[in-house]
Amino acid sequence: MTLKASGTDGKLEWIKSSYSTADGPDCVEVATAPAHILVRDSKAPDGPRLALTPAAWASFLPHASGR
Repeated sequence: MTLKASGTDGKLEWIKSSYSTADGPDCVEVATAPAHILVRDSKAPDGPRLALTPAAWASFLPHASGR
């Protein structure tokens, strides 16, 4: 998975996963905040967001990447 900038939300820069497509179900964006990594559905940018601590994000990444 690679990430590409998809836009800003206030002071956050949201980055879209390379697995995200315009018409597919895999539409995930992430942004970094001072104490959290935020995850949202790119098709619902004003919808709910998942906030993870950096440690939780680091633990999650190997599972998401299949490594």
